[in-house]
Amino acid sequence: MTQLTSPVLVLPQSDGPYEVYCDASHQGLGCVLMQHKKVVAYASRQLKLHEKNYPTHDLELAAVVFALK
Repeated sequence: MTQLTSPVLVLPQSDGPYEVYCDASHQGLGCVLMQHKKVVAYASRQLKLHEKNYPTHDLELAAVVFALK
């Protein structure tokens, strides 16, 4: 069982589709899990020191990986 560490705003329905939005900047990574146009959970974090040197496309990929973990 996975332990959720981000705030849960709406209880998800197991039979419905999910949407994941993620974004990256040179400051940090963020993501939102939505279902039926309502926020289920969100998370963000600051970049690690070595990540601040990543090009934009690598940061965007890091945001996707962060969102799906």
